[in-house]
Amino acid sequence: MKTLYDVQEFLKKHGYINLFSNRLDAIFFMAQELKTLYDAGLIPDQNDYFTADLILRREHRLESEKKTYDEKNHRD
Repeated sequence: MKTLYDVQEFLKKHGYINLFSNRLDAIFFMAQELKTLYDAGLIPDQNDYFTADLILRREHRLESEKKTYDEKNHRD
C-alpha cells in the first residue's frame, strides 16, 4: 500500500465502502473502520494495519494543511 486509493481498496475487501464527499470526513471514518477491523482481529497482518494507518494520517495532515492554506488565502 502506498496511496489513499490503496487503503480504500484494502478496506473494500473487508466490506467498507466510502460514501463521503468530504475528503477529510472520508479519511476520518476510514481510520475508524481500520482500527475497528484491526481490534476485531480481521486484519491479521500488523504491517498492513500500520501502513494503512500511516497513509491515512499523512493524507489527513495534507488535507488539513490544504484547507488551512485555502482559508487563509481566500479571505476577503
